[in-house]
Amino acid sequence: MNTKIIINAIRRVFISVSLVLLAAQAFAADFSHQTWDKLLQRHVVMIQDGQASRVDYSAFQKNQKVLQAYLASMSAVSRSEFDSWTKDQQLAFLINAYNAWTIEFVLSAYPDIKSIKDLGSFFSSPWKKEFINLLGETRSLDNIEHTLIRGSGRYNEPRIHFAVNCASIGCPALLNRAYTAEKLDAQLELVTRNFLSDRSRNYYLNAELHVSPIFDWYKKDFEQGWSGINSVSNFLGRYADALDLGKTGPVIIVNGKSVSEHLRDGSLGIAYTDYDWSLNDIAEQ
Repeated sequence: MNTKIIINAIRRVFISVSLVLLAAQAFAADFSHQTWDKLLQRHVVMIQDGQASRVDYSAFQKNQKVLQAYLASMSAVSRSEFDSWTKDQQLAFLINAYNAWTIEFVLSAYPDIKSIKDLGSFFSSPWKKEFINLLGETRSLDNIEHTLIRGSGRYNEPRIHFAVNCASIGCPALLNRAYTAEKLDAQLELVTRNFLSDRSRNYYLNAELHVSPIFDWYKKDFEQGWSGINSVSNFLGRYADALDLGKTGPVIIVNGKSVSEHLRDGSLGIAYTDYDWSLNDIAEQ
């Protein structure tokens, strides 16, 4: 066979394969969170230098149809399409889905609600209510967080606990921007550091580090080897500067070692603070 013919045939195959790969990449990057991003910028106010936020639910309610259109676009994503995305695209999508449907859930009873817990009962958790059409199934908020994110084995990302928002004062701030694959690591790092910098929820007192009960409830997530970390103490030690344990403020020495050193080697006592389930409504600020 003519060498030129063979080369041309190889080129055609290469071009065809390249086009298929490019099409797959375009397909994977097709979902847009711009609508959600605009709603968050308009209706979520960051306070205390980003350590907390408040939601203008009244304003959200006036734009509820826009929110519902965004949720409908999420519901239209098939499981096969979702599985074709990168892990960062998937995780950004799931975090946004959790937060957006939480807002929609609150709006279903607003303004006659003081806590998201009001949407449940003594026998029924609000987080187990199945009202979310996502990836071909009717799901609950718990299903998104504990099955799709934590239980899938795909992500091993403990910082999601500072990104998914439970519409409560005690919860880490709802970020006023949508999560995106391109910025996901930086966004997760930002919300983690902002939350740990909040001295009303995380502080050193009487030879103990007092931190949010999030670290108790989800202890196992901080033991899975993310970034070489295998314990809550290791995780908190990584953010000793955000906790202000000697990197930016005075170095506290206990038994010949700094508090941050005690934290990293697991010898520092850890206590858990109370959790405020009051609605994170700007009207209540």
